[in-house]
Amino acid sequence: MNPWAYVLAASLLANGVLGWVYLGKRDAATLAAEQRDDARGLASACSDATEALREQADKRAAAARPRQAAAQAAAAARDDRALEILTTPAAIPGDDYASARHRVDGWLRTRALP
Repeated sequence: MNPWAYVLAASLLANGVLGWVYLGKRDAATLAAEQRDDARGLASACSDATEALREQADKRAAAARPRQAAAQAAAAARDDRALEILTTPAAIPGDDYASARHRVDGWLRTRALP
C-alpha cells in the first residue's frame, strides 16, 4: 500500500475528529447564548416586577401617612391622659381602694353623658 494512502487516511480521520469537535463546541456556544438570553429576559422581568412593587409600596405609604399621623396624635393624647392619671395624687390618702373607686365613679359619670 502506498504511504500517501496512510497520510490521506490519517488526514481524513483528523478532519473528521476536528469537525466533530467543532460541531460540539458550536452547539455548546449556541446553548450558552440561548441560556444567557433567557437569563437576561428573566432578570429584566424581575427588575420590572420589583420596580412595580416599589411603586405600589410608595403609593400605599403615601395613602397611609394621614392615618398614621392621626394614630400618632391619638396615641399622644392617650399618653398625655395616662401621664395625668399616673401623676394625680390619691383622692383619699391612705386608702387605695377608696381612691380607685372614686376615680372609677368619676370616669363612669363622664362615660354616661350623651
